[in-house]
Amino acid sequence: MNNKINNLFENSKDKKLLSLYFCAGCPTLEGTADVIISMQRHGIAMIEVGIPFSDPLADGPVIQDAAARALRNGMTLNKLFSQLEAIKDQVHIPLVLMGYLNPIMHYGFENFCQSCVKAGVSGAIIPDLPFEDYLHIVKPIADRYNLRIIMLITPETSEERIRLIDNNTNGFIYMVSSASITGAQKNFDEQKQEYFHRIHKMNLQNPRMIGFGISNAQTLKAAQDNAAGAIIGSKFVSLLNESNGDADAALNTLIQELS
Repeated sequence: MNNKINNLFENSKDKKLLSLYFCAGCPTLEGTADVIISMQRHGIAMIEVGIPFSDPLADGPVIQDAAARALRNGMTLNKLFSQLEAIKDQVHIPLVLMGYLNPIMHYGFENFCQSCVKAGVSGAIIPDLPFEDYLHIVKPIADRYNLRIIMLITPETSEERIRLIDNNTNGFIYMVSSASITGAQKNFDEQKQEYFHRIHKMNLQNPRMIGFGISNAQTLKAAQDNAAGAIIGSKFVSLLNESNGDADAALNTLIQELS
């Protein structure tokens, strides 16, 4: 069965992809659909939609604040799925939900997969999902629904673990640029560049996307030179807040700042 994530990477081998993250329900509860449609119109290759959670451990202050605001606005997984289902036929690029284990397991993982299929979601990133639980519990269910579960690696991840992830996932590998939390950085130092090169030399079967800390032309180029593309989160979330939810304005500013 085809999956939009796999199709994206198969059809754009020479392109440098740009994926954006935003938190559903922030800055406005009803803005999710507008943000997604606007991103698609601006040529964004893939969208990560954040599921707000009260204790987002891997996230920096910008995304933590966005999650808290979205929860105050009343965003829930049920609400998010109904918003995504309403625009399913208009969205042609891959949507990936990014969220923590607690709200997903509370919803029920099989229910979560069923809702993803109904809403046109192609995959999920669950940063605090232990790899063994993924392998034995989550993967068999996700595979039944043709849903890609994307795993993260960091500079501290061992080569053995990276090979294990590569052999047991299908979609892309999320390369976290550093072992710290999310947030904008001005450039990638020599240590990070060495990590990018080291992973590149491993010749993994899955394509890689680099995220965390990408916020300007310099970090974008470094990421795109060393992987299939880059993922930008905090920078776009900040711009979206500054524009009071006007996604077109936020995207225009972002694209200008990245060029």
